Amino acid sequence: MTRSRWIAAVWRRFTPGCLAILLTCIPVAQATETLSGPVRALMDAHGIPDQAVSIWVQGVDEADPRLAFNTDLPQNPASVMKLYTTYAALEALGPAHTWTTEIHADGPVHDGVLEGDLWIRGSGDPYLVARDLWRLLGDVRGRGIQRITGDLVLDTTVFAHSETDPGAFDERPFRAYNQQPHPLLINFNVLDFELQPSLDGRDIQVSTYPPMANLPVESRVSASAGPCFSGAHSRVAYDIAQEPNGQAVILEGNYPVACGRQRLTRSAMTPEYYVYGLFRALWKQWEGEFEGGLRSGEWSRADATPVAVRESRPLAEVVQLVNKYSNNVMARHLALTLAVEHAAFPATDSGSHEAVSYALARAGVDTSRLIMDNAAGLSRNNRVTARQVAALLRQARTSLVMPEFMSSLAVAGSDGTLRTRFGDSPMAGRVRMKTGSIDHVSAIAGYMRSARDEDLLVVVLVNAEDAHRGAGRALQDAVLQWAFHSVPY
Repeated sequence: MTRSRWIAAVWRRFTPGCLAILLTCIPVAQATETLSGPVRALMDAHGIPDQAVSIWVQGVDEADPRLAFNTDLPQNPASVMKLYTTYAALEALGPAHTWTTEIHADGPVHDGVLEGDLWIRGSGDPYLVARDLWRLLGDVRGRGIQRITGDLVLDTTVFAHSETDPGAFDERPFRAYNQQPHPLLINFNVLDFELQPSLDGRDIQVSTYPPMANLPVESRVSASAGPCFSGAHSRVAYDIAQEPNGQAVILEGNYPVACGRQRLTRSAMTPEYYVYGLFRALWKQWEGEFEGGLRSGEWSRADATPVAVRESRPLAEVVQLVNKYSNNVMARHLALTLAVEHAAFPATDSGSHEAVSYALARAGVDTSRLIMDNAAGLSRNNRVTARQVAALLRQARTSLVMPEFMSSLAVAGSDGTLRTRFGDSPMAGRVRMKTGSIDHVSAIAGYMRSARDEDLLVVVLVNAEDAHRGAGRALQDAVLQWAFHSVPY
């Protein structure tokens, strides 16, 4: 039985003799500070205390909530915090905002030879990927440059260097979700290590994407018999070894042949060396020659015409990736960009949080009790109330950027973090929300079209022991079922 069907079964149990759709056994005519029915039953079954839960359900055209529980209790929202960051960015920057990545030639070009350095100047594009750099370098070749005698120089001065340890949050510094913002962040600074059994099944072959000219990979992975098990690729030990000429990746362990091809995604190097290694590999693909090394600097010739420019995807597309798929580093890039626009140069994390609050205040959003120390929600210290989140959702719904904001939310049964939820129920396609989950936190907030075709705001914040292990999601499902079938005043 699927979760949504189980919730429906529980609901019918708690409404004996009633039409579940009409909910005639459960009063909903006014907002309440008590819980009953399957919501209360789930809390009791999982041992979730009252103070660990905040709920808000309201019709968008109604003056008061239909269900209000602990609405002014500050809770950790996990990635629901991204709603604040993305809405602030849309309001302050506009849906059409873009970032540019520039390549400059610092020296004369004679007979295809650049007698000097090649500069890459980043502005914090949140979604810069390997093919973008490949096309940029193709443009450089198209301008007649085939050999570079100087260095590759990276201008990353728009953001201050992050002093945050990538492993500080959960001691997993190589995971993609822990990567730090960087003005020239390509592929989120991670690599895909593809594990695939050889044709005879005796060995496990390892390949790397994108190719890196400056990162050796040593595989000690052995093929093993037996059935495939969930997460087999993630159980391959991953380590970074220091070698005389730099770093090397070491993979070791046993990998079941029955698992076929799987990918292990991890970070392996600093963003600067990532760009450098990728540049060398891609420049060679364009039959280019490079004789120099790597340096960092600040490009001071503001009036110089770049030899190649790449304009990013518009902000409207970026916020879809941030909210639907809960991308942490992209969310932090948005906040840092707000700081740059707010004349904080170079942008810092603290300055970015102030810039988000400033943009929200200008848009009419109350941030008086908002605590943000990570714009993506990857924090133990972020705090917000259910009432505040509901107010943000109401404000966004009447904003000029409403279409872009609402379309950035995951759709139940369709995409993003809600792709596998409610797909076999009448709620599929009628729930657009942002989810959030870190250890002991489970949250969801957004919009719903009810069974009676009413538009609702729903916020559920759960801060309880092991809430992220299933209890929080079960509670969300119960509230969403309640909201879907609830009747207005």
